[in-house]
Amino acid sequence: MLAGRKPIDSVRLQRTLVPMTPRRALVVVLLVGAVALALVSARYKAQSTDTSARAAASGDTITLHFFRNPGKIQDVSMRDLDGRAIELTSPHRKVTLVNFWATWCGPCRAEIPDLVALQNKYRDQLQVIGISEDEVSSDLVRRFAADQGVNYPIVMLTPELEKVFSGVRALPTTFLLDREGRLVQKHVGMLTMATTEAETRSLAGLPVNATIEEFDQTQGLKLENGAQLTSIPGVDLAKLPADLRSAALQKLNAQPCTCGCDLTVARCRVDDPSCGVSLPLARQIVAALQQR
Repeated sequence: MLAGRKPIDSVRLQRTLVPMTPRRALVVVLLVGAVALALVSARYKAQSTDTSARAAASGDTITLHFFRNPGKIQDVSMRDLDGRAIELTSPHRKVTLVNFWATWCGPCRAEIPDLVALQNKYRDQLQVIGISEDEVSSDLVRRFAADQGVNYPIVMLTPELEKVFSGVRALPTTFLLDREGRLVQKHVGMLTMATTEAETRSLAGLPVNATIEEFDQTQGLKLENGAQLTSIPGVDLAKLPADLRSAALQKLNAQPCTCGCDLTVARCRVDDPSCGVSLPLARQIVAALQQR
């Protein structure tokens, strides 16, 4: 024994060790996933902010892309977290942003300040509506929204909303409606502040330095700007409890695939469904969570 060093009390040490219970293991997984997602969202947020700053400083004309022959969205009844009725087709003829998000989604959290700023700046021309895909209590979502200073209504996802806004396979996904309630654009991934503001001004009839290009709406899934997949090809998440499902999505959207594609496991599953590495890796991640 080294001089001056007190012997270790093994009994006391054993008592101070905290056992790794399944619940604590899940918390650790969620924290690790949250850190990884925060790093991803910070990167895309920095890219988005940089793009907006360059556009504003240069004064260059922005090109906006809107659907050709946009169809009117079916009206659907909604209630926000405080039970207030929300009308999708605004009687005040406002531009509407319907933003599908979740508290576990890093890029979703990163774009909230921009949505808050837009809602505040264009309160007379724009209505933002957040659709939470969280599988937790509405009270938790309400507290999260309050902490983030959200100034627009939040609605929990319902089967009716899934039917009207079909094809949401990644978060965040934002549907842009004009003042007539027609769907003119669908963004998958983080919004870019400069583009979203220009879209709002154009659809609201306000002056904007932008040109409009129309294109045909397609059904393909184009993942951009840190989009977080909510369903993974070849991996069944439906049977998982809600907390494990959120943990699995965090890890699948954050952990790199080892096939050499430089993508996350989730993104690799979409871009290359035949990949022989991402599928067993994804299933291994889910299985490991189920055993904790």
